[in-house]
Amino acid sequence: MSNPQTKTNNKKNNATGKLKGILVLLVGLILVALMVLWSSLFKAYPVEGDKQMIAINQGDTYSGLIDRLAKENKVSFPMVLKLYQKFFIHDTLKAGVYEATQGMTVREVLSLLSNAENAQMNRILVIEGTTFKQLVEALKKDDLVSKEVVNLPYDQMLKALNISFDHPEGLFAPDTYFFAKGESDKKILTDLYQRQMKALDTAWEKRATDLPYQNKYEALIMASIIEKETSVDSELEQVSGVFVRRLKMGMRLQTDPTVIYGMGDRYQGNITRQDLRTPTPYNTYTINGLPPTPIALPSQKAIEAAMHPDASNNIYFVATGNGGHTFTSNLQDHNRAVQDYLSVIRSSN
Repeated sequence: MSNPQTKTNNKKNNATGKLKGILVLLVGLILVALMVLWSSLFKAYPVEGDKQMIAINQGDTYSGLIDRLAKENKVSFPMVLKLYQKFFIHDTLKAGVYEATQGMTVREVLSLLSNAENAQMNRILVIEGTTFKQLVEALKKDDLVSKEVVNLPYDQMLKALNISFDHPEGLFAPDTYFFAKGESDKKILTDLYQRQMKALDTAWEKRATDLPYQNKYEALIMASIIEKETSVDSELEQVSGVFVRRLKMGMRLQTDPTVIYGMGDRYQGNITRQDLRTPTPYNTYTINGLPPTPIALPSQKAIEAAMHPDASNNIYFVATGNGGHTFTSNLQDHNRAVQDYLSVIRSSN
């Protein structure tokens, strides 16, 4: 016969055991949570030396930055960091170059980047192939740039910059630049202009013989077209060769980027047959030779390619559909390459 007192004691022991188990589990969860918080927010941000610069571009987000730092093994538990930013840092990232010093925690670095007043320098990113209009708009939106000239009409802006050209397109070198916080747009544009002119002068002095340009400005126009036609560095001289040979032959350039540039704000992402037939000063399907100005900001590589076209006989090229282009020397081969491109496009849809 069982003892009621024994049953009661067993129940108490079971309840006590369960309670202890729950407490151990809670303590374990708390310890894990504390470890995650320390490893994500309160550990030291990795700094090589006494300090390290962190560059933030216009449009960068905390989510993108945290993912990038996680891939670089500079932070842990990115989801925790994103949640912390969402609930405790209500500002967005501010463009600029910030100084992380030895001993700063990850949490302190994240907070540092939300206040432009903390920026030590301003990072200006000028992407090759973008237009001068896009460069100006980026400077207008940059809170760390003092505004002197970007709100002026182009002719007055060029005069204020002491630039003798009538049109600003193509005259400013694309690259990544670092300027002091609060630097003037005038100083920035002057620097970019001088760099582009130096690159153009150097390439012009070392240019190949028998080029169809009347002056180095025409070479700059060609460089901008080359820049817009391919993003593959190994193709720059091939594209240059096609257009140089067309100029020499009296053949129209027939390049879509010039049509798009001439359309201006009318361009909404697609060009039609009617657009190709509609004359503008930039429509190389309807005009002979080069357009009157560059159509973008060409890189130094594109400028050098304009001065050194390849030595093939190619006068046509078309996209492959898989990246890059197919270059051909006659219409029959070109038409075949066009059909190959269309086949790739159809198979991917």
